Amino acid sequence: MIDHLDHLVLTTTDLAACEDFYTRVLGMRLEVFGAGRKALRYGNQKINLHERGHEFEPKAHLPAPGALDLCFIAREPLDLVIAHLQREGWPILEGPVARTGATGPIRSVYVRDPDLNLIEIAEYPT
Repeated sequence: MIDHLDHLVLTTTDLAACEDFYTRVLGMRLEVFGAGRKALRYGNQKINLHERGHEFEPKAHLPAPGALDLCFIAREPLDLVIAHLQREGWPILEGPVARTGATGPIRSVYVRDPDLNLIEIAEYPT
C-alpha cells in the first residue's frame, strides 16, 4: 500500500539553529512555501519545520523537539562526510560503525542536531 516517505515534520525550539545545521552541516536546501512555512529539501524528500509553540495544524499529538531518530543515506562516501563534519566542528557521537539499513548493511556515524535529535548518516557498501 505505501510506496515511500514524502516528508516528515521536525519540531524545533530554534529555527535559525535548526536551519543552520541542516543546511550548512548536512547540505540540505532551505525552502519557503505556502504562507511562510519552511522546509529542508534533500533528494526527493523534505523535512517540514515547525517551531515549538507555533506548530501548523493538524500536527502530531505531542510534537516535541529532540524526539526523533533519523537515518540519512549520504550521496558521497562516508569518509568525506566525516571529514566535512570535522571541518564544521560538529561532534560525532559514535562511528563509523556497522548497522543495518532498510535494504541491508550500512556503515554509519551518529551526531545530534541542535534540538538533540539523533541523526545517523550512513552509506551502503559499494
